[in-house]
Amino acid sequence: MLLPEGGARAHSTADAVARRSYGKLVAFLVSRTRDVAAAEDALSEAFASALTDWPRNGCPSNPEGWLLKVARRKAIDAARRRRRHEDLTPQLQIILENAGEIPDKRLALMFACAHPAIEASIHAPLILQVVLGLDAKIIASAFLASPAAMSKRLVRAKEKIRQAGIPFAIPDREELPGRLNAVLDAIYAAFAEGWSDPGGTDTARRDLTEESMFLARLVTELLPGEPEALGLLALMLHAEARRRARRKADGEYVPLAAQDPAMWDSEMIAEAESLLARAATLGAIGRYQLEGALQSAHIHRCRTGRANWAEVVQLYDALLAVAESPVVAINRALSVAEVNGASAGLQALDAVSGDARLAEYQPYWAARAELLAKNGAHDEARRAYDIAIGLERDPAVRRFLQTRQATVPVPA
Repeated sequence: MLLPEGGARAHSTADAVARRSYGKLVAFLVSRTRDVAAAEDALSEAFASALTDWPRNGCPSNPEGWLLKVARRKAIDAARRRRRHEDLTPQLQIILENAGEIPDKRLALMFACAHPAIEASIHAPLILQVVLGLDAKIIASAFLASPAAMSKRLVRAKEKIRQAGIPFAIPDREELPGRLNAVLDAIYAAFAEGWSDPGGTDTARRDLTEESMFLARLVTELLPGEPEALGLLALMLHAEARRRARRKADGEYVPLAAQDPAMWDSEMIAEAESLLARAATLGAIGRYQLEGALQSAHIHRCRTGRANWAEVVQLYDALLAVAESPVVAINRALSVAEVNGASAGLQALDAVSGDARLAEYQPYWAARAELLAKNGAHDEARRAYDIAIGLERDPAVRRFLQTRQATVPVPA
């Protein structure tokens, strides 16, 4: 007989293992199966077995070890069901035992997933799914895509890898810089998803911030002379330094302009500034250094009370030049409004309004609502707030938007 409390404990333990160890377990299995899809299937079956076995027999003292043992057996059984002398050429041949100087198997697998024979645009999503265990819905959110479209892209990518027989191993050290951008993009996307859940209420996102910070540090240790790796870690530190100030004691959302700088982590900010200074000496400016510099500028303004919006707009201009993105354009439009007024900000925002990806992107509608309200277009502002509120998944942010909407005048 299944005991209810045993079942709950088993689900809780399995959920915790999935959050903290999914990528590591996949990496170990891939080192044996040399097939990402087969490793994922075997691990999925092992989790299913755990939810049957653990409620009856109790959770093991080493759940990761239990899952790995069962998954290996599942993988062996699956291999036996295939042809005995199957040619391994069509499989992903990731030899993780020979990870060389890469200090973590998850990081090694990230660089392997960024193989140049795989379509560049799918590198980061593939890393997020294979290494960090994110589902298509979360990955789609990170890349402004629909879950169905992202799921299809990932399935096609894996099938293409299998059919093309991409025979790649962990890259040599001299190959790492050429694959670095994809790895950094994946780490930042994971961090941003974790950052979107500051209260830690979303199980799938709960450990992403800590995991991505750890991986970012590993990259800077592995490639200390890469300025973009330093810039990414600085960007993440600047953001993470403000975590405590993002919510009131009652859980209500606090925007950056209203945060108490005394609640920020000064040590993290100092480390971020040091990393940016170090990156600046390496002679190559990129996206993450500029994003880190923007965070630094926002923090400086809030700490000193001195407006620096013109400099912020210049940084956004530089960022758009190296990494054109509708998200960057939205933030630039808000900064332009601070310098030249709401009308100029709306004009800048209209330049990207035709991007279909923004139709269901809450920050776009919230920014539009704010600028319309400042420009006196109150009816349009309220409608934009309605859309933003409908798209927002965080109850605290939704309440904040509702409060802002309530300040928009209603015609008598």
